Order: sequence, then C-alpha cells, then structure tokens
Amino acid sequence: MSALPHYASQRARFIAAVRRQNGALTAYPHPLPGPQGEALYTDVAVLGDAGASKVMLIISGTHGVEGYYGSDSQIAWVNQFDLTALPDDTAIVLLHLLNPWGAAHLRRVNEENIDLNRNFLDFSQPPPANAAYADWHTLYHGDRADADQRLQQALDSAGWLAIKRVVEAGQYQFADGFFYGGAQPSWSYQTLLRIIETHLSRASTLLSFDLHTGAGAWGHPMLLAIAEQPVAAHQWGKALYGEWLTLLFTGAGRDSETGVTATATGYLSQFLLSALPATRLLPLVVECGTLPGEEMHRRVRDDHWLHLQGDPASEAGRAIKQRLVEGFWPSDRDWRDLTAFRTQQIFSRGWQGLVTLDHNRP
Repeated sequence: MSALPHYASQRARFIAAVRRQNGALTAYPHPLPGPQGEALYTDVAVLGDAGASKVMLIISGTHGVEGYYGSDSQIAWVNQFDLTALPDDTAIVLLHLLNPWGAAHLRRVNEENIDLNRNFLDFSQPPPANAAYADWHTLYHGDRADADQRLQQALDSAGWLAIKRVVEAGQYQFADGFFYGGAQPSWSYQTLLRIIETHLSRASTLLSFDLHTGAGAWGHPMLLAIAEQPVAAHQWGKALYGEWLTLLFTGAGRDSETGVTATATGYLSQFLLSALPATRLLPLVVECGTLPGEEMHRRVRDDHWLHLQGDPASEAGRAIKQRLVEGFWPSDRDWRDLTAFRTQQIFSRGWQGLVTLDHNRP
C-alpha cells in the first residue's frame, strides 16, 4: 500500500516555491485541525503587481483530495517564472487548497459534508429542488453489505446515468446525504468572498483555472468553461484555445458527455461570474480524467459511508482512503507526467493570451 499524500508537507512545498520567487503570501486559517491536529489554511500567493489590471488566477483543492494534483500544478507553474521579467500590469494569484479540511482528511467534501461545487449559490433564494434524490438516499447509508446490494440493484434497474443525473446534481435536503450542497455559505465560500475582495476585485481582466480530477477519460486533462449560460468571454476563450475548449452549460435537464455533471448547480465558475460582473472574466476548469464515472461514484460513496459509520484509522478505513486517493490522484507515473505536461501547456497558452490582451479591443 503506497503512502497517502500529506497536507502539511504539500503546503510546505507550495510556500517554499512562492518564497523562492519572493511572492506575497496571505494565510486564511481554518477553524478545524487536520487528522494529526495540525493547523489548516487556505493560502493565497500573489506574484507580480497586486494592483494589476490583468490577473491569472489558479485555484486548487475545491474538492479537497483533488488538491494534490492542483497544488503540484501550481508549484510547477511558479517554478518556471522569473518575476523580475514579469510583464507590467500583470499578476498571478494562486489560491492554494480552497478546501483545506478535505485535503488534509483526504475527502472530496468539506468539514460539513458539503460538496463545494454545489455550495456556491445565492442562499437568500430557495435552494434548487431535487426531490428525486430522496428515492436514492438510502443507497448511501445503513449496513454496508446491504447498501452495496441496493446500489447494484439500482444500477441494474435504473442504470448509471439515471442515478448520476439525480444524485450528482446535488441536493439540499439531507445534511448526511450524498453530494450535499449545504444550507448556508460554507467556510470556503466565505473565505473565497474575502479573497475576491482582497486580491481580485481590482482586476479588469481575469483568467481563472479551477483544477480538478476524477471525471473523463484516463489521463486526459479536459479544458472546460462551465457556466449557466454563454458569456462574452467565452469568445475570447475559443480564440485562445480553439477546439481544445469545451463549453459546458449547467442546469436542470442538461447533459454532457464530458463526465462532469451538467445538472448540478452551485459551481465555483458561475459564482465567480456572479461575484465579478464588471470584470472581463473567463473562468475555466481543468478536469483530469481517471477511472470510469460509475467506479468513481462507488469510491466516493465508500468514503461517505466510512465517515458516517466506519473508522478511517482502521485497516479497512485506510484501504478505502487508498482507493479514493488512487481514484483522484493516481500514482501511475505516466498519468502524472501527462496531466502535468498538458496542464502547463494550458496555463502557458492562457498566460500568453492574457499578457498580450489589448484592453481597448472588445
């Protein structure tokens, strides 16, 4: 059994890389500790002019356990720069591990069982309805063997896609349920608002990347623009990336062949668009494929059960964690090399497009 990734050492590597570049660091302390009692933080690094009008934002760890790929990608990007040669009026902002609790505890969700990419909603309005989820809720609770049998029966009768469209869309009824979106803004939501105000609100153009793993074809980093409807910056994105960029529009009844759930609401990408309406903003997602969707669903379900009823420190619990991590951060060297290479390509093309952008042109 290979060693599991470790939050504190990953954070130390990130901070060391930023300090080598004399970047400015801001730490946002999380109220809860990690599994060894260690302090947890979301960190923000700024490379370049903090008041720049052109900003490239890279976000890791929206889904905690996926943050190890994201963090490594941020570190690799930082390591190639010479800040003395950074163009005027540009900056790179690295948001490191938005969900530090999930990263430290090797969970996709946060400390409240919230999937952050279902939580970025306007909670002054009623949450999205997903009444059909109640029919599937018991598949994710109760006796493990019985739940396994019932899940398989559901897959055999209704099919994987029917379950995915409902369950992975997110739900707001059951706090102990699967793909729970929360009843209020999470700590990470509130922290992101502070980060937007402090580090992003002065930018007139913002190119962002939210880094994920677990959906799509093995070893293939998809480049997605996820939003509820088309925005003007999508044209800029297509000009930058051409056929490499897939536009994915979310909402009830929508579907996607990418493996990313189109019926879901509360995505971070859409939240950025809503929070910065006056900014020319292109929010992109890099999603690195791993195992088939049905298998990833089972592994996340096993981890969900483990934290409801099992013992993460037990041998069985550690095996579940190992399978979860392997699903989101495969140890296969070719997978890591290929996703790392392609991610840096995506960053480089976006960076060149940003620094050469003429603000005076539409």
